[in-house]
Amino acid sequence: MEANPHVASVSDRAIQYTPEFKIHAVKENLAGKGPARIFSECGFDLTVIGSKKANSSLNRWWTTFQTYGEEGFFEERRGKGSTGRPSTKDLSAEKKLEKAEARIKYLEAENKLLKKLEALERLAKKRS
Repeated sequence: MEANPHVASVSDRAIQYTPEFKIHAVKENLAGKGPARIFSECGFDLTVIGSKKANSSLNRWWTTFQTYGEEGFFEERRGKGSTGRPSTKDLSAEKKLEKAEARIKYLEAENKLLKKLEALERLAKKRS
């Protein structure tokens, strides 16, 4: 499988396809070809990969293509840069205030807990 020019890398659990292949597959699908045919014509053995995997991969690539265009296949959007947290840019002033108040409550509770812990540590030192 690594010999296939459309494969970037292979691990024991996954096949990583080249961005060029993903773009090719989406365009071929747009032209009316099915995922199984696209993968077969590009040298992939569907008995190894599975036709369901071809379908799910192409569905994911379609979403990327529609959202980011061809450039989306050349950019890494996983990992450290993408925490999955919702953006605070679009929050209303009320929501921002609500979040800030919740954070203040949390920090106050944490502070109170630390003060109790320090008092217990001082007490333990006096007894020993």
